[in-house]
Amino acid sequence: MNALHQYLFDTYRAAQLGEPTPPAPGTHDIAVLRSVRDRRRFERVLAGRPARGGLRAALHRRLRPRAF
Repeated sequence: MNALHQYLFDTYRAAQLGEPTPPAPGTHDIAVLRSVRDRRRFERVLAGRPARGGLRAALHRRLRPRAF
């Protein structure tokens, strides 16, 4: 059973019991991703690191050619 099937069962059950329907799958995904991003930025600031550019700097360190 996937998320859509579970949503349909929950919607049917809510209609039978006269309860409000649950939110559709994926409704709050963007909000969750934004909150995770904001939390990581906040933790970086508390640690004294720049709040932005962490991914770019990590990729640069990983992909730049090393001088021997």
